[in-house]
Amino acid sequence: MRKVVVIGSSNTDMIIQVPHLPGPGETVLGGTFTTAAGGKGANQAVAAARAGGSVSFVAAVGDDHFGREALDGFSADGIYTGLCLIDPVTPTGVAQIFVDATGENTIGVAPGANACLEPGHIDRAEGLFGPDTVLLLQLETPLETVAHAARLAHDKGSTVVLNPAPALELDDSLFQYVDYLTPNVTEAELLTGMQVMDEISAGIAAELLHGRGLDHILITRGSHGVYASQRDASGAIQGRNYPAFDVIAKDTTAAGDVFNGCLAVGLAEGKSLADAVIFAQAGAAISVQTLGAQVSAPSLTDIHSLIANH
Repeated sequence: MRKVVVIGSSNTDMIIQVPHLPGPGETVLGGTFTTAAGGKGANQAVAAARAGGSVSFVAAVGDDHFGREALDGFSADGIYTGLCLIDPVTPTGVAQIFVDATGENTIGVAPGANACLEPGHIDRAEGLFGPDTVLLLQLETPLETVAHAARLAHDKGSTVVLNPAPALELDDSLFQYVDYLTPNVTEAELLTGMQVMDEISAGIAAELLHGRGLDHILITRGSHGVYASQRDASGAIQGRNYPAFDVIAKDTTAAGDVFNGCLAVGLAEGKSLADAVIFAQAGAAISVQTLGAQVSAPSLTDIHSLIANH
């Protein structure tokens, strides 16, 4: 059973395509403006559902048009949202996203209702956790809520995946409840002080993270692939880089979220680390070829097709 619980953020993305990303004080005349459902937690939940997972999503949205639209979208993807909080006062979170001609992006977020997701609300979701469940977390909701969810799920025997995004300093006390940590290069550098420039430096950063009590580290490196490192029962550490699929990127906005959602499904299925990474990479490779966040999350059929043809 591919049971995945995602606890995290739900935003509405406001996307502007520009020829290049604006610098400080710079105004750049862009092209198309679009709005789309987003938020790291929501993106990951949708990606997991489309990749074949049985997904429950716990989030907070406002009692407004954006919030209702988001919940309708989750339901359309078959995601259970019965434990989502609808805040009567605070609006749904929004993100302003600039996407340049190469597909790179910068993002600013107004958290809104995401900041209202408190540990007490997670207690009401405790029944979702168990040994057959993967919990997927990120850092766009209050850190105490993330830590509380990780602890509850860990104590119930769930596999806990933490995507430490956006980049924050984290205390080692959180890591005792985390089975898989999935930073990108920027996040890995913040957590280790090690500049990740290539496979060798990625391996060193992974070893530093193992030293903080983590058994599985997956450093996503964009077009350079994923460096995956694991510590076995004897304490031995083994790591290798998995090359990225060769595709032309239009928008990398949700690539990391799709990777994490698909990874959670792979782990819930009982895939090996290697197979779960490749499955997740395929999902991310498809996603970067479409503009937008949730709209870019691929189907299970498309993921299997890409893997079969490479």
